[in-house]
Amino acid sequence: MSSRTQTERSQATKGALVAAARRLFAERGYADVGTEEIVREAGVTRGALYHHFAGKRELLAAVHEQIESELAQELADVVEPDAGVLETLQRGVDAFLDRCLDREVQQIVLLDAPAVLGWERWREIGARYGLGLIEALLGTGMEQGEVRRQPVTPLAHALLGALDEVAMFVARAEDPRAARREVGETLRGLVRGLAP
Repeated sequence: MSSRTQTERSQATKGALVAAARRLFAERGYADVGTEEIVREAGVTRGALYHHFAGKRELLAAVHEQIESELAQELADVVEPDAGVLETLQRGVDAFLDRCLDREVQQIVLLDAPAVLGWERWREIGARYGLGLIEALLGTGMEQGEVRRQPVTPLAHALLGALDEVAMFVARAEDPRAARREVGETLRGLVRGLAP
């Protein structure tokens, strides 16, 4: 019983650190938030931070991972059972682009994570959640004749790369809403171009 209680306490502490860091990073950005502020906001000790994470950078990786997991779930939720593959892909693209307007996604996922974690690690975390969804959808589309037959994996990587680039374009734009509209049109054409 006591080990379960210890495990629960440990998970609660880790969750509090991730939640506090997520709020603070979204508000002010990674560089402007210190570890002392994170532990104070989380209501834990500095030692607790270093027990669960190697440092602030690893805490950012955990926050990024959490947001990517939520984004993947949100994209899976837009799937309608009777919708075709290209319509489903377009809905997913639109939902993702809409989330790129959120301060949290812009600051943490699109600005801080690639800069702090490095492109390779940022891409690996993002691909872990998005690439499988895209590959599965494209594979189904090819089987059903909705998507032109071609090697699935390179196509999925190309689409994920395009999504990453347009997301960065939106996050860095002076007018993110206008940029989102523009890239939405561009990606609609890209999705339509997948048809046989």
